[in-house]
Amino acid sequence: MEDWIFLGGKNAIFSIIVFGSIINEGYVNTEKSPILKCVYNNHEGACNYGVTIGLIAFLACCIFLVVDLYFQQISSVKDRKRAVLVDLGFSGFWSFMWFVAFCFLANQWQRTPQSKGAKQAGDAARAAIAFSFFSIISWVALTIKALQRYRLGTDMSLFATDQFPTDPNAGYPGYPTGSGVESTETYQSPPFAETLNTSPKGYQVPAY
Repeated sequence: MEDWIFLGGKNAIFSIIVFGSIINEGYVNTEKSPILKCVYNNHEGACNYGVTIGLIAFLACCIFLVVDLYFQQISSVKDRKRAVLVDLGFSGFWSFMWFVAFCFLANQWQRTPQSKGAKQAGDAARAAIAFSFFSIISWVALTIKALQRYRLGTDMSLFATDQFPTDPNAGYPGYPTGSGVESTETYQSPPFAETLNTSPKGYQVPAY
C-alpha cells in the first residue's frame, strides 16, 4: 500500500501541475486580438484536453487512494477482486491517455508561432508537456503494481484475507468431536467413587 500512496501522490501532483499550468497561463491574447486563446497553436482542443485529463487523473488518484486505505476492510472476495481490476484497467487506460496528451501538446507547441504571448506562457506550456511525460511513467508504474496485486490474488492470499474468523473465534472450528459426546464419557462416575462403598470386600460387620 505504501507504494501506491507514493506513486498515487506523485500522480496527483503531476496532474495538478499539468492542468494548473494550462488554466493559469495556457491562454494568451495575440497582438491582433485581445481575446484569450490557447497557447498551443491557438488550438482550443489542446488546452481542453490537457485540463480534462489532468482533472480526471487528480480525482481518480483521490478515489483510488481512499479505496486502497480501506482495502483490508472489504470483506467480500468479489468486491476486492473488482477493486483491483478497476485499478488495473483505469491505470493502464490512463497511461495511454497521458501518452496521447504528451504527443498532442508537444506537437501543437512545435507548431506554435513565435509571439509575445507565447514567450510569456512558454514556461507553463513546457511544464505541462514535461509533466505529461512524467505522468506516463508514473501511471505505467501504477499499472504494474495493480497487475502484481491481481496476480497475488489469484492464489487467494490477497482476496481471501479476513474471510475467516478472528483469533478469539478461530479456535471453535478446531474441536475434533462434539462436546456432548465427550461429556457423557468424562462424567461416568463422580470423583472418589470408591470411597463411597458401604462395605469393602472381605470385611464382615461384627454381630453384637
